[in-house]
Amino acid sequence: MLSINDLQNGIYIVYEGMPFQVLEVTHLHMGRGSSSVQTRLKNLKTGQILARNFKPADTFKEANIEKQKIKYLYGHRDEYWFCEENSPANRFRLSEENLSGVAKFIKPNTTVEALKFNGEILNIALPIKMDFKVTEAPPGVRGNTAQGGTKTITIETGAQIIAPLFINEGDIIRINTQTGEYVERIEKK
Repeated sequence: MLSINDLQNGIYIVYEGMPFQVLEVTHLHMGRGSSSVQTRLKNLKTGQILARNFKPADTFKEANIEKQKIKYLYGHRDEYWFCEENSPANRFRLSEENLSGVAKFIKPNTTVEALKFNGEILNIALPIKMDFKVTEAPPGVRGNTAQGGTKTITIETGAQIIAPLFINEGDIIRINTQTGEYVERIEKK
């Protein structure tokens, strides 16, 4: 069992019967009162993020999360097909609910990490930064900005991203898959 002092960013715990990843931990100490821990937890099954405070008496069970390399093959409607990295014959599908927000950044033939809890794949973890080709980009209009301006572009997976005005159709850009934000231009068309 884990106490509140064992909680750290990135560890997996079981809270209310569900597996969670600890995203943020802040220790609070009130004058004469007892200390507490303020946390942000991500539900690995639903992707929901919760803010919870815990007292010193609270204990947690560590979630036994297994990581497995899998390869994304293709998506059709709300189904996403994967196979084991070394065994293309072992195919399986995951619904959009299992992917909790990362479906818009996944490209065919990309190797990702599956997070398994009790033998069931809960979610997948993409690389933090990935490169994408810009498929649609309205022309950048000069003049109306005192600072750098932005526009909404579409990348090869169909996701829409806010990027600087100088990004054009055909450019290769790097995106942070955790935040969905533009990072840099890799290759100019």
